[in-house]
Amino acid sequence: MPLWIPITIAAAFLQNLRSALQRQLAQDLTATSATYVRFLFGLPVALLYLWALLATSDVRLPTPSVDFYVYAALGGVAQIIGTVLLVALFAHRNFVVGTTYSKTETVQTALFGIFVFGEVITVGAGIGIAVSLVGVIAISMARTEATPAALITSLTERAALMGIGSGAAYGLAAVCYRAGSLSLNMDGFLIPAALTLAVVLSIQTVLMTVWLVWRDRTSLRATLKNWPASLAIGIAGALGSIGWFTAMTLQNAAYVRALGQIELVFTFAVSWFWFREQANGKEIAGVLLIIGGLVVLVLGT
Repeated sequence: MPLWIPITIAAAFLQNLRSALQRQLAQDLTATSATYVRFLFGLPVALLYLWALLATSDVRLPTPSVDFYVYAALGGVAQIIGTVLLVALFAHRNFVVGTTYSKTETVQTALFGIFVFGEVITVGAGIGIAVSLVGVIAISMARTEATPAALITSLTERAALMGIGSGAAYGLAAVCYRAGSLSLNMDGFLIPAALTLAVVLSIQTVLMTVWLVWRDRTSLRATLKNWPASLAIGIAGALGSIGWFTAMTLQNAAYVRALGQIELVFTFAVSWFWFREQANGKEIAGVLLIIGGLVVLVLGT
């Protein structure tokens, strides 16, 4: 089994854990500051990880090119924008429409990789991405009266545009992270991924700190006050990010993000077996489509 596959699955599991912790903390913080903790408290973990890799190897860090910093900054800002758009959808009337369109992230990641960075998607992998996307959309719409026709007719609504924008931002971030890591031209994959992650988190932490100091100091103080819970989110988020960045250094970002949709299967399993919540037919069909699509994706690569 290629190494990027178990790394991606582990990253998806850790992201699911981070999201669960983040939802609990969001009760005490604003959405912006709840997002901020993943950067602020994840940065020390990323720096410690990079230091440990360098201390146990003979590798010396190269002097990153301007391209590296451009990719890191563009990806970091895109991820923040994607998160803000997604959080903003919670307050929007057509939340389901927006979030469903945000799930097009994997397809948009593939398109960015093809048209901007010249990456190639195999036919088998493309089919797998498409099938899993249908499964994700099925789960998103499982408990609503929304229909595929309604989604199409709502394409120009604000919520739909916000959702598409969120998916595009996440897709752009993914391919930028891969491009940045590869631009280092280093042997191996652990240290390039770790360095890219450390730089990206540094940029995101600085930008969001400046924003909170300027616009919302109350939330900044609340973030620091809730540091034990914030630290748990930071650790889980940083470990997940280490997995994402490593996998995207090894493999096409579109494949990694597509396989990462297994996170929804983890969420579904916890809801069903742990919380004893009932699942309807659309949700079960969606999970099966995701699993089937991911099997095709893995075999197609």
